[in-house]
Amino acid sequence: MHVLIVEDEIRLADALGEIMREEKYMADVVYDGRDGLSYALSGQYDVVVLDVMLPGLDGFQIVKELRAEKIEVPVLMLTARDEVRDKVVGLDKGADDYMTKPFVKEELLARIRALTRRMGEVIMEELKFQDLTLVLSTNDLWCGGKNIHLGYKEFEILKILMSNPRIIVSKDTLITKVWGVEADVEDNNVEAYISFLRKKLNFLGSRTAIGTIRKAGYRLEAAEA
Repeated sequence: MHVLIVEDEIRLADALGEIMREEKYMADVVYDGRDGLSYALSGQYDVVVLDVMLPGLDGFQIVKELRAEKIEVPVLMLTARDEVRDKVVGLDKGADDYMTKPFVKEELLARIRALTRRMGEVIMEELKFQDLTLVLSTNDLWCGGKNIHLGYKEFEILKILMSNPRIIVSKDTLITKVWGVEADVEDNNVEAYISFLRKKLNFLGSRTAIGTIRKAGYRLEAAEA
């Protein structure tokens, strides 16, 4: 399952991301409304966990825009205010459920499971791109009949790239999603892990390459013959 978390309280947002990953879910975390809408409009998510009060666009505006674009992903809204009016507005805009902060993670996970059951959830077990298959439950990368196990950061980086095929992913995005927004990480740390991944692709004999787009980032592409 692929979960989008849109929450401007950075510590809470990152904690929610970790909770999802502990459940073996894929999780993307963004911290403002405009980015949240942009990610959600991609249509790649099974659930969106959406704060009401956000910079840029608030949660009500985001869910209204999603429904206007015919994107029917289940939306669980979060709010610090236990007011009936807020809940009514959110549900009327197209949200599917509502939780008031603070909450316990067990209830959050139960509500997410309930939402996805209603939508006929299909939990993603692997990602594929060209000749590569990434098994999400084991961190194993397959190409043809060969496979290799990936370390945590290698796995997370490749998962992001394979979830966004042919889209340029910046180093800043990789740092934020793999190391965390407050991590003291330099660009050369990302470059080192990209190098490790390229060596593993070469070991597997893959026809897929991690391309470097100067001053922009990385993307998956067909290797040159």
